[in-house]
Amino acid sequence: MGKALIIGAGGVASVAIHKCCQNPDVFEEICIASRTLEKCEAIKSKLSGSRTKIQTAQLDADYTDEVIELIKSFKPDIVMNLALPYQDLTIMDACLAAGVDYMDTANYEPPDIAKFEYKWQWAYREKFAQAGLTALLGSGFDPGVTGVFCAYAQKHYFDEIHSIDIVDANGGDHGYPFATNFNPEINIREVTANGRYFENGSWIETPPLSMKQVYDLPEIGPKNIYLMYHEELESLAVNIKGVKRIRFWMTFSDNYLNHLRVLENVGMTSIEPIEFEGRQIIPLQFLKAVLPDPASLGPRTKGKTNIGCIIQGLKDGKPRTYYVYNVCDHQECYAEVGSQAISYTTGVPAMIGAMLMLKGVWKKPGVFNVEEFDPDPFMEALNKSGLPWQESFMPTLLD
Repeated sequence: MGKALIIGAGGVASVAIHKCCQNPDVFEEICIASRTLEKCEAIKSKLSGSRTKIQTAQLDADYTDEVIELIKSFKPDIVMNLALPYQDLTIMDACLAAGVDYMDTANYEPPDIAKFEYKWQWAYREKFAQAGLTALLGSGFDPGVTGVFCAYAQKHYFDEIHSIDIVDANGGDHGYPFATNFNPEINIREVTANGRYFENGSWIETPPLSMKQVYDLPEIGPKNIYLMYHEELESLAVNIKGVKRIRFWMTFSDNYLNHLRVLENVGMTSIEPIEFEGRQIIPLQFLKAVLPDPASLGPRTKGKTNIGCIIQGLKDGKPRTYYVYNVCDHQECYAEVGSQAISYTTGVPAMIGAMLMLKGVWKKPGVFNVEEFDPDPFMEALNKSGLPWQESFMPTLLD
């Protein structure tokens, strides 16, 4: 059916590539591109028996001209951006120049400031519309599946949605004193940023991790959850009509937070350059280099994740509550694709978003977040692709 250029060769990309190869009638041919060609070749070697044709390329996606050259050489039907969010705009520019559809899993972030906003990518709406191209933003889990969950609830179960609480819980244990389950630089930038939530038309900012509750999650048990800002809040506040409050919560162990506080106190989480032995370095990037690679956590990690949306509103004039979520087992993910559940829960939806675009199911000119498309085919694909969802109409509500 089509060809996909997949930029990135980390844990998420590896999962997405495995899943593409499980759907060879859709993904007939793929090209894996990354700065480190050896990573691309390593993924390719694991999938040598696949019906999907696989080739690799070395690429520095910081440079639009390099991306354009590769697109023109490979001639893909879609570019799947599974690289760093710093590179979103250069890749979008390349897609416009070369005339190809685009998708990603995380919004653009400027390298020099921890700022999580869609404004930079939403500014491309008219350009993609005029070019007759589709750009799909945030087709991971959160953002991604969480937006689809909300759109599904809006379509099938509610006349009005009043509040949404997104809860992301990782009950897994990798055995290290301190490690992050996805890119350490991105993870720590998110966690150390101020919290923020949407209520009654305004954004309310809170100190980092200052709001805490305990929530009993199915198959995970009671966990401390902390309020954070997450990018899908911005798009859901626009696209879920009439919503009055949206919040995002994530679990962290006491051990993780204690280590993070120490690192923050000694300046290791800073993104401000410092001079070290005659050269400029960024402390957080140095920290990333010495922490365990998230892609190496798969064989060590045990336990489950639970990510879902707790939604309140009205149906036929009566109050309704709804909880839709996925539980994912780290060891089962590793047995299937060689990655832990954090990478799995992002890589699978990346494949699904690209698949729906290639099939023409999610296809219209412009720049869109996932909740702006029909959620039903995505929800069906989740069940078929390893991320089955469950629902409850009597969930415990958050304060």
